[in-house]
Amino acid sequence: MRYAFKVQYIGKNYAGSQIQFRNGKQIETPTVQGELEKAICTLICGKNAVNNKRPVKTVFSGRTDRGVNSLGQVVHFDTDKCIVASKFIYSLNEILPDDISVTDLKEVQPEFHAQKSAKRRHYRFEFINRKCKNAFDGDLMRIKYEIDIERMQDSLNYLLGEHDFSSFKSSGTLNPSKVCFIENAECRRVGDRIVIDITGNRFLYNMVRTIVGTLLEIEGHNLPSSHMKDVLDAKDRRKAGQTVSPFGLTLMEVTY
Repeated sequence: MRYAFKVQYIGKNYAGSQIQFRNGKQIETPTVQGELEKAICTLICGKNAVNNKRPVKTVFSGRTDRGVNSLGQVVHFDTDKCIVASKFIYSLNEILPDDISVTDLKEVQPEFHAQKSAKRRHYRFEFINRKCKNAFDGDLMRIKYEIDIERMQDSLNYLLGEHDFSSFKSSGTLNPSKVCFIENAECRRVGDRIVIDITGNRFLYNMVRTIVGTLLEIEGHNLPSSHMKDVLDAKDRRKAGQTVSPFGLTLMEVTY
């Protein structure tokens, strides 16, 4: 049987969402996937099975980097044991670290795939826009110069639709396809915070963070919003802005 659930996590204490390997061997570093699989195996297989080689494997809707948060990551796993959803969720959350929680566990069709079945993904990036720091800013990036929210929105509008996003990809992108469809891209000011929401069918490695870096380059150098189109058309990573900090980036929702 195949089960799927949503995962919420604060990413600052983990080396990304996925278990990592080097030369075919698992790297012993904390990941969200590692914590989830350990907790699931404890409930399904018993504590003695946890030290075995991943007796239960999870599949994520997508990879998130160190420091990136999630409110709507979707994960599936297979087991031959029948699960009572409400009881399993409660027990799982009691075992998991305080910065990881699960919701909405349910049985799904065998052909459901958390990554391949996904139709769109919604990311949000937030940063502070004020000169002085505040003790409650946490890990959010702070931009001291005034942001022109209308120009930022105009810049984002150039990303809508289907494009080759090679200019915004990291060198770590393994998928040869660089074409993505951006359905929605909006920014707004909430007090002294700037909130950027981007929804698309897929995203390249570090794509959202590089888009934000390009927006800040436009704002910081008082460039026209059309600079975003120039960067997009160039299909050259050297034309885009820096890849900003992962703190402030959250995977909000995955839809199927």
